[in-house]
Amino acid sequence: MDTEKSIAALNNPIRRQILEWLKDRSNFPPALPEHADLEGVCVGYIRDKAQLSQSTISNYMGLLKQAGFVTAERHGQWTFYRRDEDNIRAFLDAMQNELVKS
Repeated sequence: MDTEKSIAALNNPIRRQILEWLKDRSNFPPALPEHADLEGVCVGYIRDKAQLSQSTISNYMGLLKQAGFVTAERHGQWTFYRRDEDNIRAFLDAMQNELVKS
């Protein structure tokens, strides 16, 4: 884990908000019938909820992915993102070990 990349990815309120939204799939519209069996949320739904441009959301999601906070799965023209709970927990554990006196 690259702590600096992780901290940089979290240094934006919208990116943190996206991570919060991704905790619960019901924060977004229902998946299209052909995507009902897929985990994650389509980047278009994230873009619509954040009310930002496609390029900005693509950049934000790329940073969150590089930091290990989300995973991306491509299905045709669609990219679906979901939180990577194991990496989020590892980051939080690393921060606690680094910043909190035992």
